[in-house]
Amino acid sequence: MSNSPLNAFFIGRATAEAVRERVEDAVTDALGSLGKFTAEQQEQLRIFVDTVLEKADQTASTVTTTSTEEESGDLQEIIDNLRFQIAELKSELQQYRND
Repeated sequence: MSNSPLNAFFIGRATAEAVRERVEDAVTDALGSLGKFTAEQQEQLRIFVDTVLEKADQTASTVTTTSTEEESGDLQEIIDNLRFQIAELKSELQQYRND
């Protein structure tokens, strides 16, 4: 009977060590997954920013090219086009107000 408390002590100690090891493994796995998730999110953010900047550069390039072409065109033609666009907008605005 004297061995029973000693056995209980060793069983309790072994149980505590096994639980500690499992908790360590679970925490390590969770931290690894969190690190992987964070790295993936940073990569996705970098790709998104690169895409936005690329589109902005393309748009700026297009606007600059269009402006340059308009400047080199006939001034009267540009004025006529602007008057035509204004007339179209006025017409559409009038239709919108009437609806």
